[in-house]
Amino acid sequence: MRRLVLLASAIVFVDTSFYAVVAPLLPSYVEQFDLSKTGAGVLAAANPLGTLLGAIPAGALAARFGPRRLVVLGLALMGVSSVVFGFAQHIVLLDAARFVQGIGGACSWAGALAWLLSEAPAERRGELLGTALGAAIAGALVGPALGGLAEATSPQLVFGSVPVVAGALAAWALTTPQAHVRDRQGLASVWAAVRRPEVLRAMWLVTLPALAFGAVNVVGSLRLDSLGAGTAAVAGTFFVAAGVEALVSPLVGRVSDRRGRLFPVRGGLAASALVLVTLTLPSQALVLAGAIVVLGATLGAFWAPAMAMLADAAEHSGLDQGFAFALVNLAWAVGQVTGSASSGALAEVTTDAVPFLLISALCVATLVTLAGRSAAVGPSSGSPAERQSVRS
Repeated sequence: MRRLVLLASAIVFVDTSFYAVVAPLLPSYVEQFDLSKTGAGVLAAANPLGTLLGAIPAGALAARFGPRRLVVLGLALMGVSSVVFGFAQHIVLLDAARFVQGIGGACSWAGALAWLLSEAPAERRGELLGTALGAAIAGALVGPALGGLAEATSPQLVFGSVPVVAGALAAWALTTPQAHVRDRQGLASVWAAVRRPEVLRAMWLVTLPALAFGAVNVVGSLRLDSLGAGTAAVAGTFFVAAGVEALVSPLVGRVSDRRGRLFPVRGGLAASALVLVTLTLPSQALVLAGAIVVLGATLGAFWAPAMAMLADAAEHSGLDQGFAFALVNLAWAVGQVTGSASSGALAEVTTDAVPFLLISALCVATLVTLAGRSAAVGPSSGSPAERQSVRS
């Protein structure tokens, strides 16, 4: 199990690193290609759009052929698309490369996490997911630093090294034992699962923080730039924010195993709603940067509980974990695409404050709907006999 946890963590770490690399590069791409805020939002949204369209097919491949093959496919797509991104000299080609990278991310995330949870004890799901997500968030921490390095040196050098890393991870995956039974579940099984209230609730709790991060990545980074922060300062802000989030995620995962999935989510909703309002106030780059760092901590309370909640619900409904994490990818991508693409356009026709206020209102509304609910589906639900049946 330890080897599998390390492998899954390494895969999502690398994938997230090269997803997050764009934030500090956005101001330079805006200048180089004369992009509007909408154009910057499209570039930021291209990756999650690829994940959105690739999510369900990736889940089907994981269920049918096993997560290991899906991981290798995702790593291959990441390596090729990263090289194209590094050498591209046209915005359309940059958008296309990020789109393919998003498809690769859908494959590697669904494969790695479905592989991990299919072999993990149900009572440790939150903890193990929190560990893997902590590594992913650490990747988000490294990503802006890589973006700053690419800006200071050479994008060709930084992005051209990705196939080497992807190849090493693929070799590691191919030499790791896999206990997988082929499953012929199809879209009918997915449709039946998404009609369950607990599945929809968990998906929304993945979508909401992704929506907030998408908006912050675009509007927040451009706002920092307009307040006088350079590329290094923007990269440093997102670096620190991701570092705080990486520390929070494993702790929150363990809490969700012991206190119920919704216990940390409620706190995250309340705190995020407040911090999103504060993002509309700063007129100094340092103050805005501090608010973004705090937001990273509050949004970090969502990921592990919501994903574990979805894995629990999938198991209770008989859905393969490959499809469960396809739904995670789908929910995340919807939030990221909407947050990245619409926040830039909305800020352009109104003000930078409007996207943040709208997402804050969504956090409050979600908190209200969860106020009367219990701990939600989790490892402790059901009778002891039922839990033992599920584990076996």
